[in-house]
Amino acid sequence: MPSPLENLAGPGKSLRAEPPDAKEFAGLKRSGLARLSDATNTGVSLEGRFDLAYNAAHALCLAALRFHGYRPANRYIVFQVLPHTLGLGAAVWGVLAKCHDVRNLGEYEGDLNIDERLLADLITACKAVAFALDKLSSRPSAS
Repeated sequence: MPSPLENLAGPGKSLRAEPPDAKEFAGLKRSGLARLSDATNTGVSLEGRFDLAYNAAHALCLAALRFHGYRPANRYIVFQVLPHTLGLGAAVWGVLAKCHDVRNLGEYEGDLNIDERLLADLITACKAVAFALDKLSSRPSAS
């Protein structure tokens, strides 16, 4: 029986199979952790911190997907598959999905409607992803 990730892979689907790359994984993880750290700097604007935290979350989620041997066709899918890549539930991916929608409104319509609470939730979700990714990347199967 195919895994949920295998079911999402193939021509015209949300994922495509691609062998994991340890250097790419390490770079995504390093970038995500650096951005997450920078997102906690209260000297940076709320918008800047949101951007850093969102991009940190995306990089870390993408690292998890690449660890499993898949590449996404779009940005959003890396959040949707968190139950399958890192075992994280709706409490995490739901926040990241909401922040993706907020980010898109800001990027494409100039309406970046964020507040301290949303940023705090995003940083908390991102930290959960980073913690789960650390456990995953310490497994011997990482290439």
